[in-house]
Amino acid sequence: MAVAMSYCCKPSPFLGGYPTRFRLGKWKPAFGAAVEAPRISALFWGANKSPDPKQIDTDVSLGDFTLTPPQGGGISPSQISVSVVSSISDVSSTDWDACSLDATGPDHYNPFLTHAFLSSLEHSASAAKETGWIPSHIVAKDEYGNTLGVVPLYLKSHSYGEFVFDHSWADAYYSFGSRYYPKLQCCVPFTPVTGPRILVRNTLFKDQVFDIIVSALKDLTAKYQISSLHITFPSEKEWDKLSEKGFLQRIGMQYHWKNRNYKNFDEFLMDMKQSKRKNIRQERKKILQQNLTMKRLRGDEIKAGHWDAFYNFYRNTTDNKWGTPYLTREFFHNIGSKMGDQVLLVVAEEGDELVAGALNLIGGDTLFGRLWGCHPRAYYPSLHFEACYYQTALSQAIEAAIELDLSTVEAGAEGEHKIQRGYMPVATYSCHYLMNQSFKKAIEDFLVRESTQIKLVMKLLHDSGPFKEGVH
Repeated sequence: MAVAMSYCCKPSPFLGGYPTRFRLGKWKPAFGAAVEAPRISALFWGANKSPDPKQIDTDVSLGDFTLTPPQGGGISPSQISVSVVSSISDVSSTDWDACSLDATGPDHYNPFLTHAFLSSLEHSASAAKETGWIPSHIVAKDEYGNTLGVVPLYLKSHSYGEFVFDHSWADAYYSFGSRYYPKLQCCVPFTPVTGPRILVRNTLFKDQVFDIIVSALKDLTAKYQISSLHITFPSEKEWDKLSEKGFLQRIGMQYHWKNRNYKNFDEFLMDMKQSKRKNIRQERKKILQQNLTMKRLRGDEIKAGHWDAFYNFYRNTTDNKWGTPYLTREFFHNIGSKMGDQVLLVVAEEGDELVAGALNLIGGDTLFGRLWGCHPRAYYPSLHFEACYYQTALSQAIEAAIELDLSTVEAGAEGEHKIQRGYMPVATYSCHYLMNQSFKKAIEDFLVRESTQIKLVMKLLHDSGPFKEGVH
């Protein structure tokens, strides 16, 4: 049903403009000159009421497709079917993890893409229908029932827990009388970690399976009659390929530590400017002066009591900083039991009492620092930096990366303070498929400007970084 509207509204500072179909009216700004003000005269973007995400059928078939064998390969054409499942439990862990491992490769194994991590989020009610994350995972199978591809996908009624911010896009949709939610989100919930999102087995048909799944994702967006599909923190390779299929490209920024073939931690420090090197050494000394004992626990060393204490630390952080705890107590117990030695918990003890902790996951070539928290009554200068960024894995994070020949330490989203400790800006990526072409054009114009600004900031931060001249 068409919606006709006629009213003045404020332009979104996020979009920076309106689709050209809007008629403009006169208004007079404070500084005197008469200019054109946006006025919507008519809007034909479908019904104002969007479907209730809880009433959308998330167990659907998206069709059957024929895979064309490579020329001269002597292989018969194959059929695949693509469907949506409402729980990751509908896919065996063996099938899911085979797709994930083929997509990343063993050297770049990503623990967040595993069945164990994603099912921990679902089964603990952290990423579930009740919290606005309705699992709608894509599964592609051949005629023999072999799983050739999977995609972690959620139908969402909000934009929380994504770390790629589109709240202003939603506000702009509402300003124009349209609904932004529900939307489809392809991601690892609450986890701003780059990695492949379309997880395809390494077969002769892998490129075709990838293309079919992308088409199925777009078809699903249209089938659900929703505003958009978002793929956040994909690999750069996926980001480039999806831009050719109608997705808008967006970049962001995080701070990662890179291993420059260091032999030890002191060698890393010698690459830093003298003042930064001195500050790091002073921070590390303060831990020793506070009568704290740092322990690194992996696998079976992490007991139920440790997880209960860490959940309280996590809640203290969210209550004071973010306001909303996304993860439940059960989630931490789940990853502890399912992920074994991939999980590393660094704890600080004062006597027999746990007073702080940092949760880390270990990948194929990367150490991932995820969450931090401390006892509500505890305050120890520099404890945060020691526990999160130095005291992880088998020894301190950077030392562990050097010893284990890991190429990267990722310490999560945000935090320019990380630069002074050797974590430098890197680009992150996201892809956005919007059904409404007028909004797509407005957002595309914004993303061009945003990208230019982010690249400039990254260059300035690199130029003024903590390393000596000539260290790249």
